[in-house]
Amino acid sequence: MKNNISMKNFYEKYNNETLNILDVREIHEYEASHIPSAQNFPLSTLGLDFSKLDKNQEYYVICQAGGRSAKAYDFLDAQGFDVINVEGGMNNWPGETK
Repeated sequence: MKNNISMKNFYEKYNNETLNILDVREIHEYEASHIPSAQNFPLSTLGLDFSKLDKNQEYYVICQAGGRSAKAYDFLDAQGFDVINVEGGMNNWPGETK
């Protein structure tokens, strides 16, 4: 069972806490617009890059609409990471972007 968070609750946490956010969209999508504190870990290379992540941290995974972040969630969860899938993705992000 996935650990999901609604965009409303995620945005509230984002405004009150420092969160580790993984944007799993491709580089060109991330560069076009992303949450200011998000790190880009494209799903297409996540299998190679996940070793750069810290298993002692909690990560919020986001993509454009929720499909890729669900796949990234499954992969990272299977590797033993503490992950939360952000429902709705960047399509529903109400805040500023960089």
